[in-house]
Amino acid sequence: MQKTKKTLIQVFVTIVSAVGLFFAFSAASNNQVNVQAASWQKAAESNLSKQDIAARRWISFHESTNRYHARNGVCYGKFQLSISYLHGDYSKKNQELTANRYVASRYGSWTNAKSFWQAHHWY
Repeated sequence: MQKTKKTLIQVFVTIVSAVGLFFAFSAASNNQVNVQAASWQKAAESNLSKQDIAARRWISFHESTNRYHARNGVCYGKFQLSISYLHGDYSKKNQELTANRYVASRYGSWTNAKSFWQAHHWY
């Protein structure tokens, strides 16, 4: 009986340790993904004014709650761009940079795009 109890405790400790390692690894992996996304966001915002950065972040939140994998019909990603604009490249880098090109060509600035969004609920 004593040996069985000791074996069960060892099994339990091993399982708890394995689960702990799994969550630690998972958290580290998620952090790395977030760091990569943040670096592309930072690069895409490097030449923008504070007002345009705020407008850009406002739009991405209202379009997808900042989710790179959000989908709504033919619109995809953090900025809900038409998939035709992304040319099959759904990476964070491409979404960030393509959104800047789209907004610059259509509205001239993120601030103008936000104003349009507020009036029409799309951009």
